[in-house]
Amino acid sequence: MNKRTGALGALLLGVALTATACGGDTAAEGSGEGGPESISIGISQLVEHPSLDAAREGFVRALEENGYTEGENLELDVQNAQADQATATTIASTFAADGKDLVLAIATPAAQAAAQAIPDIPVLFTAVTEPEVAGLVSSWDAPGANVTGTSDLNPVAEQLGLIKELDPDAKSVGIVYSSGEVNSEVQVELAEEAAKELGLEVKLATVSNSAEVQQATESLDVDALYIPTDNNVVSALQTVIQIAEAKQLPVVVGEGDSVENGGVATYGLDYESLGYQTGLMALKVLEDGADPAEMPVETLEEIQLIINKSAAERLGVELSQEMLDKADKVIE
Repeated sequence: MNKRTGALGALLLGVALTATACGGDTAAEGSGEGGPESISIGISQLVEHPSLDAAREGFVRALEENGYTEGENLELDVQNAQADQATATTIASTFAADGKDLVLAIATPAAQAAAQAIPDIPVLFTAVTEPEVAGLVSSWDAPGANVTGTSDLNPVAEQLGLIKELDPDAKSVGIVYSSGEVNSEVQVELAEEAAKELGLEVKLATVSNSAEVQQATESLDVDALYIPTDNNVVSALQTVIQIAEAKQLPVVVGEGDSVENGGVATYGLDYESLGYQTGLMALKVLEDGADPAEMPVETLEEIQLIINKSAAERLGVELSQEMLDKADKVIE
């Protein structure tokens, strides 16, 4: 079935109700014990790295805390595209054929594949930077079809400003990103705008996969590095950190997990919280019959300054006490 409507509908005189949102055909049978009915969800994750993993875990936690237990009344089909767009498309097409009740797509390319392959099942996305530019929704406020979700759009200008706090004498910043990822292109444009105000020259190096990250990073002759929430580059973050350590360059990153994994600092969001918020949206669709077409894209309001002291030391960065005092989280 494409849409579950709730236990009550299944009990009304045994009549199968037509689901009103996203093309579902019939109502699901209830659990018979007053609890949540059984649902089937497909999860398509673009690639494995800490932020995307955390978003998935947060999504599942939201379901579990609201009465859904995998193996009892929750069936999860988790697939990873290993950063391959063709694989993401295959996963989405399989989910469509299987008639999942809902599909979660994690990261922009996975969401684009799901939106193209799944016309009549609710699709939620998370860890997507600019869903309108990516062609996933008609607008942030009125998505207009069967796709909506949560955005991880970062405060790029504030993040880039950290470079000047870490190294007031910095004149240039290098950005390694995937030219084929819409989310990365949006962040690079925002970074270039912010750099003008900060008096920083931006030097770019593009990649098409994680294997190219080392060469791209080594090609940059800069005073600092900025790594946005780019899936290919974050997957190879340790390579970037090793090069930065050899050159003694501060590395400002796009999210908290990358700080924990060796970046010096960020103004970032918590991806598990973002995934959890997406899970709550899924419950509105599955239990309340909410229509994704009318559900605005949501963002996470809380942004934290996160600093990694040991990474700063390894990269030759001296942290001011003022900066440490205002941090929301300091990793020793």
